[in-house]
Amino acid sequence: MTAFLTHLGLTAAFLLLVAHLVRGVQVDGWGPALVGAIVLGLVNAFVKPVMVLFTLPLTILSLGFFLLIINAFMLMLVASIVPGIRVQGFLPALLGSLLLTALNIAIASHIPS
Repeated sequence: MTAFLTHLGLTAAFLLLVAHLVRGVQVDGWGPALVGAIVLGLVNAFVKPVMVLFTLPLTILSLGFFLLIINAFMLMLVASIVPGIRVQGFLPALLGSLLLTALNIAIASHIPS
């Protein structure tokens, strides 16, 4: 439970950091960031696998790079669901999802599961 709460808090902080670093991504504070982290986890658990399955041929043809596009769409979906999070276009979503993924990978080895 502690690992889950730690990961949730870090993801919320990462969303705020992404909003600070990527022009076109806006998060209005800790409240929307925490809700966004929860929704992002749910979207990645339930919607993303379906999207990956439907786009598998395209993902194979692109040698996996299409997964970056899917991640950007997941961030845009979260922004459309959570009030207080806005993504203005595809390029900010792509850059934001890349940064968010890199931050999560960098910290994942430091949090026991």
